[in-house]
Amino acid sequence: MLPVRQFFFILLLSVVSSEKSSIYEVLKQHGLPMGLLPKGVTNFTLEETSGKFEVHLDRSCNSKFENELHYDRNISGILRYGQIDGMTGISAQDLFLWFQVKEIRVDIPSSGLIYFDVGVVSKQLSLSSFETSRDCLAGQDPDLQSGRHIVDVISKISSGKLQKGLDFDDIARTTL
Repeated sequence: MLPVRQFFFILLLSVVSSEKSSIYEVLKQHGLPMGLLPKGVTNFTLEETSGKFEVHLDRSCNSKFENELHYDRNISGILRYGQIDGMTGISAQDLFLWFQVKEIRVDIPSSGLIYFDVGVVSKQLSLSSFETSRDCLAGQDPDLQSGRHIVDVISKISSGKLQKGLDFDDIARTTL
């Protein structure tokens, strides 16, 4: 049995070493690739019990994977093993439109796939693309309005709340 003094010293060391963990190590410990976040995270907080986290970058920026991702200066969500829920601060570009990423998950690591959920649809990408963190390049904030409009319309269609008078020309103009 350890003397009380040694016990508290070991406990203190474990707290200090967990505080020194980088967000990239935390992602790996939660079954997620460290490349989900770009290089240059200046600060992060993680509530161990709830999984709530916040990540802070010096500036908003973009990184190129199979699709381009935009990172706001502040990124937050709820970290669980293999997924991040309730995400804010990351947007993904697809077909010239920007969509707010709401969830990221790795269902089965051996599948080699990672899923980015933007609300109505989910995009699967190669997990290997996110093995290492990418440089975060200065980029213009994306225009999320057109993507939000499309997601809202699709949401209404799938929930049966779409009214007869929907102007499909308006949807076409928004997507172009």
